Amino acid sequence: MNRMLRSALAAGAVASSLLLTGSAVPVLTGVTAAGTSDAPCVDPEGTSGARGAGGRALDHRDISAAEQRAIEAKNARLFADRKAAKGKPPPGGGGGTGTGGPKSDIPVYVHVMTATNGAGNVTDTQIAQQIAVLNQTYSGQDVNGTAGDTGIRFRLAGTERIANNSWHTDKQSTTYRAQTRQGGKNALNIWLVDFKYLGIATFPWDYASNPKIDGIRVQYSSLPGGSATNFNLGETATHEAGHWLGLYHTFQGGCTGAGDEVADTAAQASPSSGCPTGRNSCTAPGDDPIHNYMDYSYDSCYYEFSAGQSARMDSLWTTYRL
Repeated sequence: MNRMLRSALAAGAVASSLLLTGSAVPVLTGVTAAGTSDAPCVDPEGTSGARGAGGRALDHRDISAAEQRAIEAKNARLFADRKAAKGKPPPGGGGGTGTGGPKSDIPVYVHVMTATNGAGNVTDTQIAQQIAVLNQTYSGQDVNGTAGDTGIRFRLAGTERIANNSWHTDKQSTTYRAQTRQGGKNALNIWLVDFKYLGIATFPWDYASNPKIDGIRVQYSSLPGGSATNFNLGETATHEAGHWLGLYHTFQGGCTGAGDEVADTAAQASPSSGCPTGRNSCTAPGDDPIHNYMDYSYDSCYYEFSAGQSARMDSLWTTYRL
């Protein structure tokens, strides 16, 4: 989701990452000006998901089949442990220092990372509209069409605005997230920045090892009414929240293997672009799920999560965020 041309990057490009550590500082409120820095952007989220299209980059890191098998084996073990414990968190589970909560009431903290000249300073109205889009899309009531209700709901718990030229362009991302993240493991933190992706997310299984950076980064111009052509209805946040809730892309693994670990999304060889009705990129039955939020279609093409995706989000919420 950057300004790099999609054709310039492969979806499986691997980005190495370094982990920066440092003491947390109090959360900044209001608009705080800070100096710039040339320090490189480093990111410890080894298996993060990202959405990119329309002149912005594709995923910066692919999840290999071996990594996916390991992740899914851990998910299954922890879910079974939790079920056996009748809701008590198992050792080594979701972990972290925060408390969980129901998926029907997810607190959302929005961090507006502006430049010192005010670039990226989205309005309170846009933020409210973004929360409304999240609730519409997860309840199956998208303006583009209707689908099943996932039972997931979001509420705005807080907004902060920080003016910092480096943070605005997603430099020092590990540092700024660790210093500003709010809430527990059930809290969705959204950092609005200006970077080369439309969005990047951590997965729920990342929380135990990196709780301070848990959340999603979203291109600020993708909010409702923004300037990101074809991607300005607020559904980048829907896509990235899907990763945060445990969903892979619908094209994960291509036409073979376990795919996205969801039985009711048809196999898909590669990301969609635009809204290619009738596209069928695999020999397996079913057209590509171009209307699914976990593809790379235009915002105007999206309108559904499948029943299988809803069930997966539910089980992973119970495993990692409850």
